[in-house]
Amino acid sequence: MAPLKAGDKFPEGVKFDWAPITDEDASACGLIQEYDASKEWKGKKVVLVSVPGAFTPGCQAHHLPPYIEKFDELKKKGVDIVAVIASNDAWVMCAWGKVNKIHGDGILLMSDTKTFFSKEHAWQAGMGDRNGRWAMVIEKDGTISYAENEKDPRGVTVSGADAVLSKL
Repeated sequence: MAPLKAGDKFPEGVKFDWAPITDEDASACGLIQEYDASKEWKGKKVVLVSVPGAFTPGCQAHHLPPYIEKFDELKKKGVDIVAVIASNDAWVMCAWGKVNKIHGDGILLMSDTKTFFSKEHAWQAGMGDRNGRWAMVIEKDGTISYAENEKDPRGVTVSGADAVLSKL
C-alpha cells in the first residue's frame, strides 16, 4: 500500500500497544493495553511521529527531545497529542518515556506491533522490520495535513519538531 499523504483520511482500525506511564520508575512498567488510535484521535489534532527505535542514537539525541521541549508550542498551535511509535514493544516504549521524563497524556510512546501502521500506511526504514523516520499531522476531522518521510533514516529534518511546527 502506498504511504498516506496530505489530503488523505486517517484510516479506521489503527491500533497500537501501549503501556501507560503511571510513575517515574523506569524499571517497572504497567500492563500493556490496546490503544485504538482511530477512535481515540477522533476530534483531536495529532502529530504522529515514527522512529526506527527507542534509545537509538538519533532517536534519543535528536528526535524525541525536541518534541518534549516544544510540546507547549505545539499545543499553542492546536495539537492535542504527540504520539511517537516504533517497532519496539510497549514496555520498551514506556521505559523510554520514563527515562525522558514524560508525564501526562499529551505525549504518548506506543508500539507499532498491533496493526503495523508504518508498514501498512507509511514508511519503513529499510533496516529490516524497523519503522521509518517520519511525521504526519492528523487534523481534528481525520484529514492528514502533513506527511513527510526522511530520505536518510539517520537524519531528523522533515520529521523533526521544528519542521512540523513550521507547517502548523
